Amino acid sequence: MWAWMDGDYIKADELRISPFDHGFLYGLGFFETFRTYGGKIFLFTDHLNRLQKALDEFHLHVDLKVLDISAIVRELNERSDGYDGYFRLNISAGAHDIGLAPSVYEKPTIIIFRKPLPPLTRGKEKSAVWLETRRNTPESATRHKSHHYANNVRARLELSSLAELEGFFLTRDGHVAEGITSNIFWVSEGELYTPSLETGSLAGTTRDWVIREAAILGIRVNEGLYEPGIIEQAEEVFVTNAVQELVPIKQLESSLYAGTDGRIYSTLHKRYVEQAEKQRQE
Repeated sequence: MWAWMDGDYIKADELRISPFDHGFLYGLGFFETFRTYGGKIFLFTDHLNRLQKALDEFHLHVDLKVLDISAIVRELNERSDGYDGYFRLNISAGAHDIGLAPSVYEKPTIIIFRKPLPPLTRGKEKSAVWLETRRNTPESATRHKSHHYANNVRARLELSSLAELEGFFLTRDGHVAEGITSNIFWVSEGELYTPSLETGSLAGTTRDWVIREAAILGIRVNEGLYEPGIIEQAEEVFVTNAVQELVPIKQLESSLYAGTDGRIYSTLHKRYVEQAEKQRQE
């Protein structure tokens, strides 16, 4: 597996970072995950803007506009026989002495990992369960996609397989938050619902896409604080992330849903696939 680190293409098993990197010592690092379609990244600007916001807030001195990430991603695909891949753009604070001394991190460590895309059957239904692990609160006013991932790891340990199941977080106050690796949507009486970011959920790029496109289609979108019983009574449920796209949920505990047959889900899913795949011809 190939990767790119601080200007060089490197075999993944040869990657090395300093044990003094504050991404290791203090968890100060941020990342984006995405896939390519015909070598191109869907919603690329959205990913970069979200990451840049986190870097700026925590004084990691990186201007993502200066890096030609698209070219790096293309080269990594070429070095992997030209196939589309799964990518993680990772930026950690860089090496410093032990202690919270720096006021600015001038030389962060930048790595772009690539691995083969996981097997993906579009529209494949999954089941979901309520997690015992509660969604923790973020370090900032909104959650960044950061190295502070122990809450998600602990939740993942509750499941036998993320390929077949998704776990749904509740907040400490008992409100629906998000999935372990996804944002949650559901449909009731023709309207779309999703938890507010007040729950500590990540502002997912695909989540944002769904909200924008639903508005264009004239589908009302509601964001708020919801108790589990609301989603259990829904007609459709689906989850979103940048690699799996839009995934229909057929069952949550004892509640059954329309799955792939959901009208709003199928409309949005078709629109997403069309827009993502259009990049292959551009």
